[in-house]
Amino acid sequence: MFYRKKSFKALVLFVAVILCAFVFAPFAASAETGDGLYLGGFPAGFVLSTTKVEIVGICEVLTERGTCAPARDAGIQAGDVIDKINGEEVNKTSDINAIIAREYKKYEVEVLRGSERLTLPVTPVKDLASGGKRIGVLVKDSINGVGTVTYIDKTNNKFASLGHPITDGTNRVLQINGGTVYNSLIYDVKKGVRGTPGELRGAFESSVIGQAEVNCPCGVYGKLAENFNCSNLIKVSKASLDEVSIGTAYIYSTVYGKEAETYKISIVKVDKNNKDNRNFVIKVEDKRLIEKTGGIVQGMSGSPIVQNGKLIGAVTHVFINDPTRGYGIAIDKMLDSY
Repeated sequence: MFYRKKSFKALVLFVAVILCAFVFAPFAASAETGDGLYLGGFPAGFVLSTTKVEIVGICEVLTERGTCAPARDAGIQAGDVIDKINGEEVNKTSDINAIIAREYKKYEVEVLRGSERLTLPVTPVKDLASGGKRIGVLVKDSINGVGTVTYIDKTNNKFASLGHPITDGTNRVLQINGGTVYNSLIYDVKKGVRGTPGELRGAFESSVIGQAEVNCPCGVYGKLAENFNCSNLIKVSKASLDEVSIGTAYIYSTVYGKEAETYKISIVKVDKNNKDNRNFVIKVEDKRLIEKTGGIVQGMSGSPIVQNGKLIGAVTHVFINDPTRGYGIAIDKMLDSY
């Protein structure tokens, strides 16, 4: 799961909660034989640039004639997503200022508000401090959170993480314009209990794991930093979904600090053809992990699953009604995705 702060709706029995505590894998033939493939299990901090610009607040603009709020007067609201201005696409914050700076006779802002698309006329004003035109909005065009790296493909200088996509409030896969993935340190955990998912709480470090390139149904992938050191990681081969069996397996995950630990689980179901990439049902058997976290919690998404010494997949979701149980994605799906 990717951990980011958001509210969770009440779910029925056996509904699973995505394990991303945010945000945000794949590979070549060399990874098929295990060449250059290393186990992850360590935490990562994601700062991803999105292709949508969301309004988080409305503010006043100080002009020569006093203060005014053009966006508010136009009916623009916090929570709106600015899609276009005068027909020009808005994909990042700087696009707003660039379009408004142009000499149009009128300005129309197209916003997405839930399922609605609204076109709202707005009149920019000259900001007294900067001299530029402003409409009085506070916006964000990025998302951040904590998750887990699944594997490193050193041969191809790539990394894979999360095992599931980062989604927006409507459960759509967020399109990204790149981003940076940092090393992270887990400093606290909120234990999961029946009906309420737990979460890992982490702090970003300055050192970089790599640059995010893709957010897709199988996870967040990217280019590995040139100076990334694999010397402390475990080299591993992968097993196909056909090799996975019901029974004992292990997850590698970090629930405190920066170093992954090994925890015993059981594979209780294998579903080769699941269209949602929920290829395994897993159950946490390790009393140490249950004591620390209650089971599977947000932030653990991407934790690699190993059976018979081979990488078979990654943890992705937790059952909201039983935090000791969750779903996993097959490693074949992740390797084939990017």
